[in-house]
Amino acid sequence: MARPRKQTYTLDMYLKKNKKGDIDNNADVQRNFVWNNEQINELIVTVLTDDYIPPIILGEEENSKLRIVDGGCRTAALIKFKYGNYKITSSIENSLIPYKKKVTYEDAVFDIKNKTYEKLPEELKEKFDEYQIETVIHESCDSLKISGYIKRYNNHVAMNTDQKAFTYIDRFAGRIREILNSRFFVECNNYSEKDKTKGAVERIIVESMMCINHFDNWKTQAKAACKYLNDNATKKEFDNFADNLRRLENIVMDDIKDVFNKKDSFIFLTLFDRFTRLGVEDIKFAEFLREFNQNLRLKKRNKKGLLFDEIDKDASTKDKQVIADKLDMLENLMNEFLHSGISDCSHNSTESFIAENLNMDIEALQTDMDFYNESLNALLEKTVKVNSKLRNPENRLSLLAMMVYSYQEDLDLDDWLAEYARKNNTYFADQKKSFLHLKQDFERYCRGCSDC
Repeated sequence: MARPRKQTYTLDMYLKKNKKGDIDNNADVQRNFVWNNEQINELIVTVLTDDYIPPIILGEEENSKLRIVDGGCRTAALIKFKYGNYKITSSIENSLIPYKKKVTYEDAVFDIKNKTYEKLPEELKEKFDEYQIETVIHESCDSLKISGYIKRYNNHVAMNTDQKAFTYIDRFAGRIREILNSRFFVECNNYSEKDKTKGAVERIIVESMMCINHFDNWKTQAKAACKYLNDNATKKEFDNFADNLRRLENIVMDDIKDVFNKKDSFIFLTLFDRFTRLGVEDIKFAEFLREFNQNLRLKKRNKKGLLFDEIDKDASTKDKQVIADKLDMLENLMNEFLHSGISDCSHNSTESFIAENLNMDIEALQTDMDFYNESLNALLEKTVKVNSKLRNPENRLSLLAMMVYSYQEDLDLDDWLAEYARKNNTYFADQKKSFLHLKQDFERYCRGCSDC
């Protein structure tokens, strides 16, 4: 059998042959046109920037008629633009196309957003028409052979949404591939083989990086998240994430690795990042996950009366508020768990600390502690960003004392706390020192505020 021959046409000639029927795009088994606007836009930019388009595969019948075997959607898209009055959409990326003006040969740029072929400058029309389109032609074909070739050339799986989104994070793609090979992503998780081959794990890493480092700019769509990280993430952020994974590898056993699944991995990886700031040995995080899995997940409800797995029942698991609610619940549960067995030699309890620093009766204080804790949770949610260090569990005692103080003095903390969290990024580890500092700062704020 003779090897296929190669034939190069100008794009104008190729499309005219399609219009005349010399090249046919309607083989019996050929699929219908399935491209979206983004794909059409990208193809047109490829032509106008004289970039590479893979060859179109044709089958030649005995009567010299050519039928498209592979490249039917590319052909249909180009016909839509040249003859179908297709308007390039405003969502196109890289819409500024450089060209040389005639006569003066000056450099110029044309924005093709919302433009049809007819709206292009003459120079870009010529560039489009003169583009060299390559074809490979299989000779001596009948309908059976053409069907076989269509099956052969289309025997592939197109990129899914996650896989395509990954192409938008080229700055860190290599680093992410390295992280994917870590033992955590090989052994310490509950991902299926399908998750690993379909780009889901890459998305988990992207979501984790967004949630840990850029939650204020959370993106629900994978493509938007990849583009954001490509522009805003840092090497240090990825290094810290990789270090967290190494620590998790030492503590995640079979009985708790199921929390690291396709749906919630980024939530628990973010929780561990917050845990690392507490100065507590890593094994305590594993103990918390074990308690969460065995008891808390099925029994504890958040302030909205929901179990953990009920939080996303009426909304997307990628919704920003859903994520914030899950993390808030987990942090509160983790904080309670970590502090439940800790004996504070100086104060013995939260109540003792507050009573001592505010000169209160401890028994009277104990009866209202649930109210103060709920009030503080509501205040933090309203005034302090989720990823603020002020929300770290080690700051809880001094903040709770401030909440009790505000009720004691009948003062409102809302505006002050929002400003304080915005201006401060480091806090005292000593909670008595922290409380005194917070109290002094609040008093200064009140003196300078006519509303206080």
